[in-house]
Amino acid sequence: METVHKIGRRKTAVARVYVSQGSGNITINKRELANYLTTPTLQYKVKQPLMLTENLESYDIKVNVYGGGVTGQAEAIRLAITRALVAINEEHKAVLKPEGLLTRDPRMVERKKFGQKKARKKFQFSKR
Repeated sequence: METVHKIGRRKTAVARVYVSQGSGNITINKRELANYLTTPTLQYKVKQPLMLTENLESYDIKVNVYGGGVTGQAEAIRLAITRALVAINEEHKAVLKPEGLLTRDPRMVERKKFGQKKARKKFQFSKR
């Protein structure tokens, strides 16, 4: 098996994932997973597609991620890993799709409007 390359996005974070046969090492921006994502919740999010397909020890994963915050980056990595697993074995789709892991979350921050403090603050009401 050669290396599989996939991209995942969430908010403004973009993750490029390279999956190859290996022993379960996950490297993010040339750092260990536990070193880059310090909270157990974010580590779980990244490992979730691997645990559901029972491939935690099967593949080495190298990730380049930029943009956004840590949560957005973790979810972008999760989407990219999920897409790579489906590309490797189409049968994984039946397990991952019901969990909602193949869906790209389209929600983005709404831009600030001119003359306003925030994006959704109403304009000053005037009767005339």
